[in-house]
Amino acid sequence: MSDWTPKPETVAARADAFLCPHTGALIPAVHPSTTYARDADYQKVDDRGYSRDDNPSYEMVEAVLTRLEEGHASKVFSSGMAAITSVFQALRPGDHVVVARDSYFGVGKWLRTWAIPWGLEVDFVDATDLGQVQAALRPGRTALVHVETPANPTWCVVDVAAAARMAHDAGALLMVDNTVPTPVLTRPITLGADLVAHSATKYLNGHSDVVAGALVAAADTPLWQRIGEIRYLAGAVLGPFESWLLLRGMRTLYLRVRQSSASALAIAQHFARDPRVAWVCYPGLPGFPGHEVAARQMLGGFGGMLSLRLAGGRDAALDAAKRARIFVRATSLGGVESLIEHRATVEGEDGTAPPDLIRLSVGCEAVEDLIADLDQALGPAMPLRAAAGGDD
Repeated sequence: MSDWTPKPETVAARADAFLCPHTGALIPAVHPSTTYARDADYQKVDDRGYSRDDNPSYEMVEAVLTRLEEGHASKVFSSGMAAITSVFQALRPGDHVVVARDSYFGVGKWLRTWAIPWGLEVDFVDATDLGQVQAALRPGRTALVHVETPANPTWCVVDVAAAARMAHDAGALLMVDNTVPTPVLTRPITLGADLVAHSATKYLNGHSDVVAGALVAAADTPLWQRIGEIRYLAGAVLGPFESWLLLRGMRTLYLRVRQSSASALAIAQHFARDPRVAWVCYPGLPGFPGHEVAARQMLGGFGGMLSLRLAGGRDAALDAAKRARIFVRATSLGGVESLIEHRATVEGEDGTAPPDLIRLSVGCEAVEDLIADLDQALGPAMPLRAAAGGDD
């Protein structure tokens, strides 16, 4: 079987088979050491000197993630924001970037608060409209295009392959936030992306007990080298125990993502014609804008996230979150437990989430229980005349 290449499900489940050569232990060890001894000639042993630069615990995670994303190399960070912002920090003052308006709101807030005053030129565009992406690009000046797909919390879809071609034609790189689909459903590098970002807190870990981030590079570019220098010098590294927990979570990644995706689709289909719901935001529905693109670039499912925009507006959304019994009122996503969130409240004044929207992170509970919980949480059906704006 020398020419046999294991499938990604096998790579993830076996944690890339990091068996201990001394004990035969199946589970990788935690390496808490912050420093490493040198030999008598003061040379590094195994090329390690200090854990801010490298540690076996997070090198194991990086090796697995690189294989799952089909990339050149990976780096783990102390959070998803630390990972993404390191890319922008690796650019030069005066560089121009194009950023999808429908991305995680924290990225836009950080860019406006820190990166723009520091010297980056940023254009925010509706990246689902490739014409806007094309119009914003400045050949020879644009260094990076950043998109998220499906985008939090409306789950709109960006054509990664088309965005990559546009970016490359302008001399820019494309970074894709792949947090929600994960490499189980989408591998952006195979579609032309240069960098893939993850809030590893979410699906990669999957158990709501680690804050982590990750980047995967398609090639060893000068930008990738600067990102590594920034992580080392700024110290945004992941701890060894957190790395161990993240690797443990990744062993069930394919099982969890496929289960939550199937349940999310069932929930979206169930409420698609519910009069209490004005709009189901889920790319797995045929009538959803971007469905055809999602079906082309997402393999085996459309993700475990969806949002419901309620016909009763903000009050109805808040009431639904209040009445939920199985769905837990909490932020974040990607765990085995299902969460419900009034996103506009969480984002606050700087947010862009519609006030009538509740965001659902679908976990691994029985989908029948989840549907029943949402059905009672939405409350009694609105009278047809009232729903249409008429009088009682």
